[in-house]
Amino acid sequence: MEGSGEEPGPQPPQPPQLGDHRIRDGDFVVLKREDVFKAVQVQRRKKVTFEKQWFYLDNAIGHSYGTTFEVTSGGSLQPKKKKEEPTSETKEAGIDNRNIIDDGKSQKLTQDDIKALKDKGIKGEEIVQQLIENSTTFRDKTEFAQDKYIKKKKKKYEAVVTVVKPSTRILSVMYYAREPGKINHMRYDTLAQMLTLGNIRAGNKMIVMETCAGLVLGAMMERMGGFGSIIQLYPGGGPVRAATACFGFPKSFLSGLYEFPLNKVDSLLNGTFSSEMLSSESKGSASVEESNGITEEKQASEQENEDSMAEAPESTLPEEQETMEIVSEDPEDKDPKERGSKKDYIQEKQRRQEEQRKRHLEAAALLNERNADGLIVASRFHPIPLLMSLLDFVAPSRPFVVYCQYKEPLLECYTKLRERGGVINLRLSETWLRNYQVLPDRSHPKLLMSGGGGYLLSGFTVAMDNVKTDTSLKPNVSTLELKNTEEPAAKKRKCLESDS
Repeated sequence: MEGSGEEPGPQPPQPPQLGDHRIRDGDFVVLKREDVFKAVQVQRRKKVTFEKQWFYLDNAIGHSYGTTFEVTSGGSLQPKKKKEEPTSETKEAGIDNRNIIDDGKSQKLTQDDIKALKDKGIKGEEIVQQLIENSTTFRDKTEFAQDKYIKKKKKKYEAVVTVVKPSTRILSVMYYAREPGKINHMRYDTLAQMLTLGNIRAGNKMIVMETCAGLVLGAMMERMGGFGSIIQLYPGGGPVRAATACFGFPKSFLSGLYEFPLNKVDSLLNGTFSSEMLSSESKGSASVEESNGITEEKQASEQENEDSMAEAPESTLPEEQETMEIVSEDPEDKDPKERGSKKDYIQEKQRRQEEQRKRHLEAAALLNERNADGLIVASRFHPIPLLMSLLDFVAPSRPFVVYCQYKEPLLECYTKLRERGGVINLRLSETWLRNYQVLPDRSHPKLLMSGGGGYLLSGFTVAMDNVKTDTSLKPNVSTLELKNTEEPAAKKRKCLESDS
């Protein structure tokens, strides 16, 4: 309140407001049509291609998430009004489909007629209604067959799209359906099991090593809500966070996100890691790491732009002409501008290198504490060397989860962990998922289902006892059991004689 005289103290990172469900310019959203999803960023006058249709998201700004829009002429979106469907009592339906013959002559409208209706600007809903009226066999079909026919025609002719808010479930379903190779074929129920077994919650200090385009990292950040810290270990030049960017997290969420190169983990364990190692790398490779991190985040948007350019190249021509005009302006001042831009670029690169170096040192300090609350590994590499190295950074009595598309590497990892010790409650699991159709009088399992969503190896860390064990101190081994393990003397002699 004004005039209270109280100064607010430092506030922790705040999660997004629950009441803010409006679509804003610059937000990351997911387009939905039936069971097809696509993640895009809302930008004014930017053409979006989705399910062989192009449109602009300008009119979606200001509406609530979950609103269904209809694509009109010119690519503009208009909120679709809900209409009451006729009840089953008013429908005319047949008893069965035994007398219906699929000879292709039941529909009076031809493809030319339908194309003419589209050219006139008639909406898809009216086209579907005319198809129903001109069908000679529609009224003879059963009620279920009629619903199936209407659903099929609506999917083909109605240009409808729903804008939903990104979430872990929606993005995991989208990636698994469109590009499963980018997330190592991790199914959404397997990702849910990982978050549960890893005890991901607000305030945790987590370590994650993943090569799933940042999907696992984004799921962890969403569940932690901006509270706690996450240390991401990455291979190569920089972390890949294409899926993480699709979540649209606020800047406050990124304050607790740290990154550390995987090739420096051994030096950190051996105690030979120093800041000079990062400074020497930053001269040549830190800029590459930073650029890789940025370019990977923009891969999805670049692919979408390429698709839209391929389907509608004429729309991008004015933008290209504008950029050409901007570049060609003031040819006399070209050299000074280039010099100034190069100088600014070098300064910006140095600033980013210094920021990255500081974040690496902060991540190294957090790892050196060796009190992480959990470990998540979901990469395309063999899990044994990763897990054996990273478990040393996890505090005792903390969970760890390892994902792999195949079970054989996890079986080897299971055996190695049993030999190493320091872990309990090891469990190798695979989830079984089957979708069900739930409709009145026709609920049943769907005919098609996923063949597999990967395997999980989970367990808990315990403090390792380095004291040498003495056989005389074993309480569970009796002298009778020790005697039974040795072979009788007569049997030994007999074996020796047979060998000779």
